[in-house]
Amino acid sequence: MRFLILSDIHANRHALEAVVADAGVRYDRIVCLGDIVGYGAEPNATSDWVRTNVPVVVRGNHDRACTGDAVIEEFSDNAYQAAQWTLPLLTEENCRWLTGLPRGPVPVEDFFLCHGSPADEDEYVTSTYEAAFQYRYLPAEVCFFGHTHLQGTFAMRPGKAWYLDPSSVLAVEPDTAYLINPGSVGQPRDHDPRAAYAVYDSDARIAEFRRVKYDIAGAQKAIREAGLPEYLASRLAQGR
Repeated sequence: MRFLILSDIHANRHALEAVVADAGVRYDRIVCLGDIVGYGAEPNATSDWVRTNVPVVVRGNHDRACTGDAVIEEFSDNAYQAAQWTLPLLTEENCRWLTGLPRGPVPVEDFFLCHGSPADEDEYVTSTYEAAFQYRYLPAEVCFFGHTHLQGTFAMRPGKAWYLDPSSVLAVEPDTAYLINPGSVGQPRDHDPRAAYAVYDSDARIAEFRRVKYDIAGAQKAIREAGLPEYLASRLAQGR
């Protein structure tokens, strides 16, 4: 089965629509690694779409913060303002749905989904050192994670971890564990402003990383018209 893997949409409707259009019919099911809302200006549009079209979703820290969770106290000023703005704007149905999302890791076939890491849903995994620490917590050979907004893969064996660039297709090898990040749909941070996602073939055990241009100006306009911090608009064009 082919899975469309989405993460960190962050209320960016323009990016989400571009990803869905680019993916076309190359998938059978969709899964999401969290952070449907936060930062961006269209939380109900992205929540409506994910709630309707994605059967398996794990919660992200922004999903929690935007529905009243105390994790908001750990946020930067810009993230805090966006979460505070989002909470009263969410429909009752979307707020209830976001609040009820499960904490990862969550199983799908023979792989798992989490937001931050298998050990801690709020942890950032950005280095091989941090990935190596996760080896003992991995629930399966393949685990997809988000949170960092950085597309790429950490491969692991006992006592060893290494990074795999997303520029090529990833073939899962035996006796190797993988933490795979599809990148962020709505707010990439690797200096490539294009929306990021992945497609995973669970039968062939192959992951393909993809990027697609979207209407950044439209997303920026929505953020500015909402009165959200300017930085949240300007960063989209810079991919950071």
